[in-house]
Amino acid sequence: MGDLQTDQGERLDLRFVPSREFRRLLDAGAPPEATAAAFAALARINALYMITGAWSGHIGTSFSSMEIMSWLFLNELRDLDKGPSACDIFFSSKGHDAPALYAVLIALGLLPEAQLHQLRRLHGLPGHPHVETPYVQANTGSLGMGVSKAKGMALANRLSGSPRRIFVLTGDGELQEGQFWESLASAAHLGLGEIVVIVDHNKVQSDTWVAQVSDLGDVEAKLRAFGWHVSRCDGHDVAALAGTLRALDGVTDRPKAIVADTVKGRGVSFMEGPEALAAGPLYLFHSGAPPETQYRDGLAELLADAGRHWTHLGLGTIDLDVRERNPRREARDTDNLVAAYGRALVEQGRRNPRLMVLDADLIKDCGLLDFAAAFPDRFVECGIAEQDMVSMACGMARRGVLPVVHSFACFLSARPNEQVYNQCSESSKVVYVGSLAGLLPGGPGHSHQSVRDISALGAVPGLLLAEPSSEAEVTDLVDYLFNATPDSAYLRLVSVKWPLPFTYRPGGPVRPGVGWMVRPGDDLVVIGYGPWLLSNAWEAAAALDREGLSVRLVNLPWLNRVDAQWLSEVIGSCTAVVTLDNHYVHGGQGGMVAAAVAGLGRSPGVRVTSLGVTDLPECGGNDEVLAHHRLDVASFVEAFRSAAVGRRRSQTVG
Repeated sequence: MGDLQTDQGERLDLRFVPSREFRRLLDAGAPPEATAAAFAALARINALYMITGAWSGHIGTSFSSMEIMSWLFLNELRDLDKGPSACDIFFSSKGHDAPALYAVLIALGLLPEAQLHQLRRLHGLPGHPHVETPYVQANTGSLGMGVSKAKGMALANRLSGSPRRIFVLTGDGELQEGQFWESLASAAHLGLGEIVVIVDHNKVQSDTWVAQVSDLGDVEAKLRAFGWHVSRCDGHDVAALAGTLRALDGVTDRPKAIVADTVKGRGVSFMEGPEALAAGPLYLFHSGAPPETQYRDGLAELLADAGRHWTHLGLGTIDLDVRERNPRREARDTDNLVAAYGRALVEQGRRNPRLMVLDADLIKDCGLLDFAAAFPDRFVECGIAEQDMVSMACGMARRGVLPVVHSFACFLSARPNEQVYNQCSESSKVVYVGSLAGLLPGGPGHSHQSVRDISALGAVPGLLLAEPSSEAEVTDLVDYLFNATPDSAYLRLVSVKWPLPFTYRPGGPVRPGVGWMVRPGDDLVVIGYGPWLLSNAWEAAAALDREGLSVRLVNLPWLNRVDAQWLSEVIGSCTAVVTLDNHYVHGGQGGMVAAAVAGLGRSPGVRVTSLGVTDLPECGGNDEVLAHHRLDVASFVEAFRSAAVGRRRSQTVG
C-alpha cells in the first residue's frame, strides 16, 4: 500500500544471498527442520534486499510468513520439478507477502536469480502476485478470495482426475472480509480434504493490532463451527509446522485449517509487531522501504541470525553479494493531494459536528491521522470490510449524519459497489474518498492500480465524481462536495506527489461539469484531470509550442458531468479535441466528453482522440509505467501532434 518516507542519502550498498549459497545449504544434507530454518533466515535477507532496492514493498508480512513458505516449498509441495501446472498448489490470498514468495522461488531455482533485482520493475516481479510469474497460482486483489479460488481449483482438479493438494496462506486481518467466512461452509459440505488453509496469525494488520480494529475472537472455534478440521502451532517453529502437517495427513474427508501464530516483522527486533507498536500507535513496517539506517540495522540482525544457523550446520561463513541501490530522486516542490485532503477534512470536521469519518484500515494512506486525533468520537475504524463500512455509512446517513468513507479507490469502487448503489437509491448523502487512484504508483501492480473506478461508479444515479489536480483544488472540491450539493460524491485522489508546472486558477465558483483553462492555445484542445496527467500534457504542450503548434489545455475535474454550454465555449473554433484519462479509455471521462462533443452538432465536425489506459496496467517504476502505456510527455507530444495534423489533413481533403 502506501510507501514509508525514505531518505535520499548517498551510496547505499545492498547485500543479498546468491543462489549458490542456497544450493550449498540444500546440498549439506542437514535434517529437514534445520535446513528449512536456515533457508528461511537467508530468504529474509533477500526479501529485505528486494524491498529496499525497489523502494517499496511489504516487509512485515513477508517476514512473518517466511518459515511457512520455506517449509511448504522444501518439504510439502510435490512435483515442483514438473512445473507449476503439474505440482501441488500454493498461493497467498493476502498477497502482500509476494517478496517472501519470490525470495523462496529464486532460492530454489524456480525463478531466475536475475529477478532478485527486478521487484516492482517493468516486466519484472509485480508488487502483488500475478499469474504471469511462474509458480504464482492466483492473483491477489480485494482480500478474502483465497478459499473460494481453492474450492474452484479442487473441483476442477477432481473433474480432470488430477487431484492435487492446495495450500492457501491468509492473513488474520484478511479474516475481516466477509468472503472468507462465506467460503467456508461449502468447502466442508463438499468434503474438500485436499485444501489446507494456513492463517498467518501475526495479529497486526496494516495500521495496528487486529484486536483493536475488529477482534477475531476464538478463530479456532469459528473455523470448527463451519465443519473444518483445525490445528494450531507456532508458525516460526518449523518442527511444529512439520508435526502439525503430518497430523493432518490422515484427515481426508474435510478441509483443514492451521492457525499459525507468528510475529509481524519477525527477525528484526524493531520491526516486530510488539516492539514496533510499543514505540508508537501505528505499525510502520506494513509497507514501504526502510531508510538507510534501518536497512543497515535490520540487515545486521538478519545476518546474525542466519550466521547462527550457518555455524550450527558447520557451513562456515555466508558468502554475500553486493549491489548498489538505484537512487531515487524526487522533486522537492510537489503537490501532495492526500495531505491537502487531510487538512481540508479536519476543517470540515470543525464546521460540521454531524460529520463522521469511516476508514478501512488505511488511516495513514488516506490522510486521516489528524482527523482521528482531533475528533476520536467521530472516527470509526471499520477494518478490512468495505461492504460493511459502506452500509454502516448508509445507516448513518439515514439518521442525519454526513458520513465520509475512505479506502483505496480500487477497493472502494469495486468491493462495495452494490452497497454504494443501494445507498444512493435511498436519496441519502455519503461522501466517498478513494485514494491511490489511477495508474500510479506503478509498484503495487494492477490489483492496486485503480483504472476502472470511474466506469464502476459513474452511472450511479445521484453520485457526483470529481478528481482534483492540486492541493488548492482539493480544498475547493471538498468544500463543494461536503456542503453545496445534495448529491452523494466520490472524490478520487492521486496519492503520488507530483510537481505542477501550472497554477490552479478556476476563475469562478465551483460548478459541476465546468472546468478551467490550464494553458491557452488555438490549434488543439486537450481535456483531462488530475496532477500528473495534466502536468505531462502541459509539458507536451510547451514542447509543441516551440514547433509552432498551439495547444489549449483544459482541466475538467468532473468525471461524470460535463456542461454542454461550457464545453462549446472551451472548444471554440477548434476542430480537434484530445481527451486524457488516468483510467481505462473505455468508461473513462473521455467517453463522456466525446459523446457531449457529438451532441453539440458542430459543423464542421470535431474529431475527438481519446488517450488513456488500454490494457491491463503494468507494474513498475512510475516513469516505466507511463512510458509503457504511452502516457508520458514524449508520447503526448507525438499524440497531440498527430491529432492536430490529422485534423488539418482531413479539412484539406474535405
